[in-house]
Amino acid sequence: MNTLVILVPIALGLGLLGLCAFVWSLKAGQFDDLDGAAHRILDEDDAL
Repeated sequence: MNTLVILVPIALGLGLLGLCAFVWSLKAGQFDDLDGAAHRILDEDDAL
């Protein structure tokens, strides 16, 4: 039972940290161009 008293707050803290990182990435525009990378791989790159 003592282990749960330690592990549950740690798990909740890590979950909250992950949620905060996700919300930050949404606000920073990380997910604005979802199709760009998919189309970029199809473009031929003759510079090589």
